[in-house]
Amino acid sequence: MNSPVDDAKDAADSVQDSGAYRFLVRGGLVAFGVVHFLVGVLAIRVAMGSGGGEEASQGGALRTLAQNPLGPWILGAVAVGLFVIALWQAITAFIGHREFDGAKRVGKRISSGLRTILYGFLGYQALRIALGSGQQQGGGEESMTARLLALPFGGAIVALVGLGIVGYGIYQIVKGVRDKYNDDLSRPLHGRKKWVARIGLSAKGVAVGIVGSLFIAAGLALDPEEAGGLDQALQKLKEMPFGPWLLAAVAIGLAAYGVYCFFWSRRPKFT
Repeated sequence: MNSPVDDAKDAADSVQDSGAYRFLVRGGLVAFGVVHFLVGVLAIRVAMGSGGGEEASQGGALRTLAQNPLGPWILGAVAVGLFVIALWQAITAFIGHREFDGAKRVGKRISSGLRTILYGFLGYQALRIALGSGQQQGGGEESMTARLLALPFGGAIVALVGLGIVGYGIYQIVKGVRDKYNDDLSRPLHGRKKWVARIGLSAKGVAVGIVGSLFIAAGLALDPEEAGGLDQALQKLKEMPFGPWLLAAVAIGLAAYGVYCFFWSRRPKFT
C-alpha cells in the first residue's frame, strides 16, 4: 500500500502529464513574459523622460494592461496564467528536477518553491487590479519595511532582507552569463535566442540588485523611506552619471527577459 507521500507524488505526476495543464502553463509563461516586456517598455519611457508618472514595475505593467478597454478580462486571464505557473512550480518543488542529485536537486527545488511565491503574488496582484482594487501606485515596500523596522533588531532584519535580494540578483546574472537558464528548459536555446536570454537575465539581476541595495540602505539608516521596489530602483539608476543611458540599457534587457519568457513557454520542463 502506498504512503500518503507516494500517493501525492502519483497525483502530481498525473497532473504533469495532462495536456490541458501543459497548455495552461505555456499560457502562464506567456503572461509572465508580457508583464516583463511591459516593464521594459515603461522603463524605456522613463529613461526618455516621457513616462508621464507611470510606474516601471510589475504592478505598473499590470495597471497599464488594466487601462485597455478589455483590461479586466485581460488581467483576469493573466492572473489565471500566473496562478497556473505558480502551481507548476509548486509541483516542481515537490517532485521535479529529478535529473539532479543531492544538494543540487535540493537547491533547484527550493528555487522552484520561491518562484511559487513570486508567481502567486503576481497573480494575486493582477486579480486585485482586475477586480478594481489595488490601483494605487507604489508604497508597498515602504510600509512593509516600516513594519519590519518596528521589530526588535528591525534594522538588521531589513538589511539582511536586502542582502538576500542582492544575492538573488547576482544569481540571476550568473544564471544568464553561464547559460544556467537551460536547466529550466526541455531543450536548450541556441544562437540569437541564447543572447536574448543572457541579456534579459543579466538586466533583471541588475535591477533586482538595486532593489536589494535600497533595502540595505533603509536597514542601515533605520528609515523606511529609503526602501523601494523596482520603479524606485530604476529611478535611482536614472539619477546616476549617464543614468538615462544606463536605464535604457536595463530597460531593453528587461524587455528581453520578457521575450525569453516567450521562448521558455515553447519548451518548459515538466519533470
